[in-house]
Amino acid sequence: MPESTTGSSQNRVALVAGATRGAGRGIAVELGAAGATVYVTGRSTRAERSEYDRPETIEDTADLVTEAGGRGIAVPTDHLDPAQVKALVDRIADEQGRLDVLVNDIWGGEKLFEWDAPVWEHDLDKGLRLLRLAVDTHAVTSHHALPLLLRHPGGLVVEVTDGTADYNRDTYRVSFFYDLAKTSVLRMAFALGHELGPRGATALALTPGWLRSEIMLDEFGVREDNWRDALTRVPHFAISETPRYVGRAVAALAADPRVSRFNGTSLSSGGLAREYGFTDLDGSRPDAWRYLVEVQDPGKPADVTGYR
Repeated sequence: MPESTTGSSQNRVALVAGATRGAGRGIAVELGAAGATVYVTGRSTRAERSEYDRPETIEDTADLVTEAGGRGIAVPTDHLDPAQVKALVDRIADEQGRLDVLVNDIWGGEKLFEWDAPVWEHDLDKGLRLLRLAVDTHAVTSHHALPLLLRHPGGLVVEVTDGTADYNRDTYRVSFFYDLAKTSVLRMAFALGHELGPRGATALALTPGWLRSEIMLDEFGVREDNWRDALTRVPHFAISETPRYVGRAVAALAADPRVSRFNGTSLSSGGLAREYGFTDLDGSRPDAWRYLVEVQDPGKPADVTGYR
């Protein structure tokens, strides 16, 4: 079994909405490594940056997809604008005639939520903007993209969130707005499962673990090649994973002829690594959500033995 996927997505067409950086980029690249044509969208381009004001661009992601063995196509898209999303889907329909995988990874809220601030103290405009970016974007994209995905049986929709359904049910997640956003995405996958399942497609929710995204590495003042230097300050960061790990989870799901058994469910990168046998780039198999429940949240010392 190859380390990158459990199968091939050759000749498949995917849309990774929100692929500029982080999990979206990792997913797009791994789908490319499996041979897919991948449309990558976002608001950060080489010509103009989004409100994030970061250097990563969708063109960079598309190049990485192509370098990995697929075909990357960058399409600047604001997923809050229904007209832009419709134009994107119309383009995919004209150029490919099909859509096999839709990954809803749009987020954009890192600079908008306030840690542990109750709703009456949280900046209201930022909180409502976060919900629009994290929830409305997914709904707009699904509305326009799913008719194309349903043209052929076997389509897959992946709603990317933070936290499993079990974990988020019992755990307060950061703040009112963050909690609501991430839980809403889980519920969207559940609802889409009911609507798509009888029509021959599969929808599910997927969470990475503690993601070593570009933003997280910058926050900790490290790079991917020396990320362990951050453990002196944040020991539990030892359970973290690259964005390519959740990418390999999506590639494995897309290549699984029995993926419908997961319809409407909540999955994690670590759980799917056990299911399919893939690893992260360093050959490890981090299981962050089990680690959080059994080690970090109970206040135990950081020790990833048996968890990666």
